[in-house]
Amino acid sequence: MSTPETRDPGTPAAEEPVTPIPHSTAGESECEHALTHLYEYLDSEMTADDELRMRAHVAHCSPCLAELSIEELVKQLVRRSCHEKAPAGLRERIHTQLTVMVSTTTATVVRAR
Repeated sequence: MSTPETRDPGTPAAEEPVTPIPHSTAGESECEHALTHLYEYLDSEMTADDELRMRAHVAHCSPCLAELSIEELVKQLVRRSCHEKAPAGLRERIHTQLTVMVSTTTATVVRAR
């Protein structure tokens, strides 16, 4: 590992170390906090910086990495198993209920004005 003083000037500097946990932990351990935000990470709902921090944490924490691996596997199994379409009758009933809910909500909002 080279320091700025010993590094060859033509060699790019290494990336700055990444803080290994996203957001403020507010009294939680780093692992508790990482596990709380695990689904945000799996669903790509984190900012780029938070995603880097999460990756840095699981790279150095084997229990969190194991939990991440299990959750990724479950997510893949669910995705693979859920390719069936709902029966047409069920889809129509749900659509009708949603239409009634939207119409009722819209009518209520219009009357309230």
